[in-house]
Formats: sequence, C-alpha cells, structure tokens
Amino acid sequence: MIPVEALITFFIASVLLGLAPGPDNIFVLTQSALHGKGAGLLVTLGLCTGLVVHTLAVALGVAVIFQVSAAAFTALKLVGAAYLVYLGWQAFRAASAPISMAGNAVPKGFKLYRRGIIMNVTNPKVSIFFLAFLPQFADPARGAVPVQIGMLGGVFILSTLMVFGSVALLSGALGRRLNRSERIQRTLNRVAGTVFFGLALTLAASRR
Repeated sequence: MIPVEALITFFIASVLLGLAPGPDNIFVLTQSALHGKGAGLLVTLGLCTGLVVHTLAVALGVAVIFQVSAAAFTALKLVGAAYLVYLGWQAFRAASAPISMAGNAVPKGFKLYRRGIIMNVTNPKVSIFFLAFLPQFADPARGAVPVQIGMLGGVFILSTLMVFGSVALLSGALGRRLNRSERIQRTLNRVAGTVFFGLALTLAASRR
C-alpha cells in the first residue's frame, strides 16, 4: 500500500530521530548502566509498547485531543512528570542504602517493562509528534489512512527497537564493569536520580 521507497525514507528518518538525544534513549541508557543490558532491553520493549498506543491514538484520531485540549495535555504531562520524580526518588534511596552484591536490588522484569510503557505513554509530546510526523508519509490515494498509519507506526517501532536495543547493549556492558565498585554504583544511582528529576522538570515545563 505504501511504496517501498517511501518506507525506506521513513525508516531512515526514524533511525535518525531515535539516535537524537531525548528522554527515552537517556532512560534506556541509565537503566542499562544501573541494572544491566537485560534491564535496558526490557525498558526498550516497554517504550515500544507505548509507541503502539501512540500509533493507535493517531490512527483513531485520539491524539488530536492532546493537541487541541490544554487541560488534557497538562494533565498527562503532570502524571508523567510525577512518575519521573518517583523514579528519581527511588534512585536516590538506592544510593543511600547498602549495595547488595547479590543483585537482589535489581527491579524485576515486568517492573522494568512497565516503567518503559508508563514513561512513553505519559508523554503527550510523543502523541503530538506522531500526529505531526506519521501523516506526512500517508496518502489517502493509496487507501485507508489508518492502515497506513499502522504500517508507519510499525516501521517506527522497529527502528526504535534497533536503536534503543543497541544503546541498551552498549551501556549495559559498560555498566557491568562500573557496578563492580560500590562507590561507583552509588554514583550511578545519584546520576540516574538527577537525570530523572531533570526529565521531570523538562516534561512539566513543556508546551504543546
């Protein structure tokens, strides 16, 4: 339905967007450095699941609500900011607690996956970005636009999985070496907490 040339162009643009520094890839980087590449990959899967929600929202027109309604936009971004503050607080708590060398302080798999989903879904700017980006590559002359949006969303998710997965593997390998030191582990936790607080502030101050 969508020409291969258009899909390739869209894929390249999506990869470049994924490589640009932003809240999601920074989130993957910090979680991988703290808890290992497996944690980063689970967070990546959660973020990609959130992108499925945004794709459906654009295809169904729900994302328009966040573009035209200041109240809906503000409510969702404040929920997202509050969650990031919570994660930052958890990181600083871990920094002040004794380090368990057995690794039992690592969040469970589903918890990490859920973090990724919440992080992505509660960012209204992703919905608005999808609303502005995906339709540019859809053409009503080619058929049902919602189906085309779904295809484009799938390609974007694939590119995100590749880019963020690579970030998780690289930072996880580095983090595994650094985490052998309790002092460095505490420093990483404090850095992660600071990053979460910074992301929360950025999200809370964002405008449509």
